[in-house]
Amino acid sequence: MNELPPRVLRYGKNEPLPDRRLLRAGPVTAVFEAGDLRYVKLGDREIARRVYVAVRDQNWDTILPRLRHLKIDQAEKSFRVTFDCEHRRGAIDFFWTGTMTGDERGTITCVMDGEARSTFPRNRIGFCVLHPIDGCAGEPFVALKEDGTVENGRFPLYISPHQPVQDLRAISHDVLPGVAVEVRFAGEVFEMEDQRNWTDASFKTYGTPLRLPIPVEVQQGAKLQQSVTLTLRGHPSVVLTATKQPTITVAPRPIGRLPRIGLGVASHGRPLGHREIARVRALNLSHLRVDLRLARPDYRDRLRQAVTEANALGIPLEVALFLDAAADEELNSLIAALAATRPPVARWLVFHRDERSTSERWVRLARVYLGRHDPSAVIGAGTDQYFTDINRVRPPVSALDLVCYSLNPQVHAVDNSSLIETLRGQAETARSARQFVGALPLAVSPITLKPRYNPDASGPPSPPRAGELPTAVDARQMSLFGAVWTVGSLKYLADSGVASATYYETTGWQGVMETANGSPSPEVFRSIPGAVFPLYHVLADVGEFADGDVLPLVSSDPLQVDGLAVRRGGTTRVIVANLGPDTRSVRLAGLPAPVRVKRLDETNAVQAMVSPEEYRGEDGEATECVGGEMELSLRPYAVVRIDGRI
Repeated sequence: MNELPPRVLRYGKNEPLPDRRLLRAGPVTAVFEAGDLRYVKLGDREIARRVYVAVRDQNWDTILPRLRHLKIDQAEKSFRVTFDCEHRRGAIDFFWTGTMTGDERGTITCVMDGEARSTFPRNRIGFCVLHPIDGCAGEPFVALKEDGTVENGRFPLYISPHQPVQDLRAISHDVLPGVAVEVRFAGEVFEMEDQRNWTDASFKTYGTPLRLPIPVEVQQGAKLQQSVTLTLRGHPSVVLTATKQPTITVAPRPIGRLPRIGLGVASHGRPLGHREIARVRALNLSHLRVDLRLARPDYRDRLRQAVTEANALGIPLEVALFLDAAADEELNSLIAALAATRPPVARWLVFHRDERSTSERWVRLARVYLGRHDPSAVIGAGTDQYFTDINRVRPPVSALDLVCYSLNPQVHAVDNSSLIETLRGQAETARSARQFVGALPLAVSPITLKPRYNPDASGPPSPPRAGELPTAVDARQMSLFGAVWTVGSLKYLADSGVASATYYETTGWQGVMETANGSPSPEVFRSIPGAVFPLYHVLADVGEFADGDVLPLVSSDPLQVDGLAVRRGGTTRVIVANLGPDTRSVRLAGLPAPVRVKRLDETNAVQAMVSPEEYRGEDGEATECVGGEMELSLRPYAVVRIDGRI
């Protein structure tokens, strides 16, 4: 009854992942996947993260492609790829023929020849090129503008709130001493944005410029042709390198403390049961987040439920207050509700319906009222949306006790690889925030796998069709993928010194465990009723080291394997995650000895989900560790916990 297919255990769907094909053009390699070129490299040096065609509707939703008639011709030092591609959803029907070629000099050309087969509104159709952070951030570039002028600039070191360069015809930058890459565009006006604003670990060059009005109605029969050409300048003579075994190295000197970790109250509205309370308590959380929209009459009910659950869990609340037009009246009403419920509150996060980044006016107003209830109230603000919102409209730091923002990995792309790529971007947001918040604590809240809502939509969201999940729900929540993504998120936020991190919800398909009733759509969200999700055990493993120290952990290939190292007392815990769909061997160094190793993978995930107490009672297997080194074999999307005493 509790059997789940391996693919569902790994990433939530019983569907194969897209095929990948390694291509070679002279000294350059690239990976072809589902109509995209990914990880374009000169030797070990990445020169482009991704080249792809995006079709995005009036709400910025991505219309995923469907490929047909794929043909790949790979010669010794050149390639040619052709395919047909269609994007269809609702009123949108866009078709294009793709051609990708690579020659012996390393020049790669991608061509889109498209046609609208219906009339529909769009925000974007066309090529996007992602430039990697490593090798670009802080480095110079030369831009050829649409008017023929040349502009010398730099890729931003810290996250740029606005486009670093506009009206592009071509951009070039060094990739190795004496070797540069030029990326040339045709068929549209292009510009660049800093995608780290949304945790994507890249700079994106795209068309059409955002200064132009959107959405635009595309007429049936309209033709669209675009091309992107990557050309190496200089004398590239890189020898292709063999695949190396990834290594993970742990250093002994702490770099900070673990963030305080919390969860959100379940959005489905049902209260926690006794068993659910016991399982959440076992996570050793710091707080429970509740959202109170003070203009809505039901906020008092939400507050009462949150207070009941927080008291049962023995933790305080993180209260997100959403003010509306009558803010004075709303706050006055809130004070009466607080007097009746006496909630334990760790911090207040203040937002306003009409502002993407909270202004000082509302912070000071909230402080007046909340100070009457609790003179020591901790008041935070920033945004309930993306880091970009506080990057563009900076928070009033002089009026705040902390600054907050939310994050999720699916603003621009939804595939497994793209979600893994965003993990590095989470640290970039914290590093850049330090440039304008100073020493104020950072609270990242909430952290979810999918956007909770679309702040950039120009129209109402489309209801899910038969066989689709609601837009805020991701089938990977219940899978091993959800667990390894959580490991990476905890690693990069902990390394960057954020004060607190609020993940997911308590129960339900956006939570850390399923409800007793099970999934509302079991055919597409294949959870086990009453079971925990694999990411529950990641949070429990970290929760056992609450208030502990974070140790430096460096992976030689952080897109494939990564991890988190923590220490409390005399015990060190290293959590290692295989971030990919293949079994992988990794070499670890800097471990204490002896160690005990405990695995969570497709061989025992169901048992760990159904009987979490039994799984957590297991100490792991005593394993040989010579000179602080050992080798591990990791199944797809596996999590391995390594414990040792100094």
